[in-house]
Amino acid sequence: MFLRVDKLQIELPPPATQDPNAAAAVQELLGGKYGEMSTLGNYLFQSFNFRSKSKLRPFYSLVAAITAEELGHVELVSNAVAMLNNGPDIPGRDQEDPADISGAPYETMKDARLASAFLSHAGGAVPVDGNGLSWNKDFITTTGNVIFDLLHNFHLECGARLHKLRVYETVSDPTGREVCGYLLVRGSVHAHAYALALKKITGVEIEKMLPTPNIPLRNIPECQKYLEEGSHRRLYTFSPQDYAEIASVWGNGEVALPDDPPGELEVVEGMPDGGKIQELVGEPSAFTPDYAPEEMFEIASKLYKASR
Repeated sequence: MFLRVDKLQIELPPPATQDPNAAAAVQELLGGKYGEMSTLGNYLFQSFNFRSKSKLRPFYSLVAAITAEELGHVELVSNAVAMLNNGPDIPGRDQEDPADISGAPYETMKDARLASAFLSHAGGAVPVDGNGLSWNKDFITTTGNVIFDLLHNFHLECGARLHKLRVYETVSDPTGREVCGYLLVRGSVHAHAYALALKKITGVEIEKMLPTPNIPLRNIPECQKYLEEGSHRRLYTFSPQDYAEIASVWGNGEVALPDDPPGELEVVEGMPDGGKIQELVGEPSAFTPDYAPEEMFEIASKLYKASR
């Protein structure tokens, strides 16, 4: 089962401006071939289908723990997409009267690369790529062969890092770049973890291939604070008591990759501290949350007080 916490894994800076085309680029990180829906889907079903879990517990626990982190990455990228699509929050906007519909308040949306993000989803995120093509189940590999699946996961994480770098090079807004910087660091952790798992099973020093692709994180400003705090050396269990066995893979004297700040790898019980989720302000013209938000707010306020 999964435990949900009302935070993002990191706090995202607010967007500098409304930028739906930047949101479309970041959307690729959600529903593209190497996006977070793909990493989540692969690890989720591999963990469900894992054979001989009790005998291969460290490897099962590794896939299961990373699965939980990937679910949080889906949430993180989805929030970044919505933030870029909607722009900076304007306090009180959801209390305003709706704009004159005949004046075409969303006229600029016809020029947006993913107009459906507004026409169908009110500026929100859905599992599609940067061109609006639906993410699909064909991106999932779960064979039951632990070595093959781990090798596939290593390849997937390497492809995802290149994916994230290209999106980073495409956008300039702080929201988009922050999510790319964080995911580049965490993607490096996951690739490293799968490489070490393969090394334990086969004896092949696949970590010598890392970083693959060769992306020097020290050259990316948004990666620096995560490197300085040691995020590149941490793997989280995302559980209060389970999956501690990953320490036999991600630990035991193993150290950070040569180009990253030095230090031993460590397993952290639980999850990152996280950061607040930015509240998206309502848009009366788009009927979000509804045409008469003040009535919705009044009802919700009464329900909230009754629950205390």
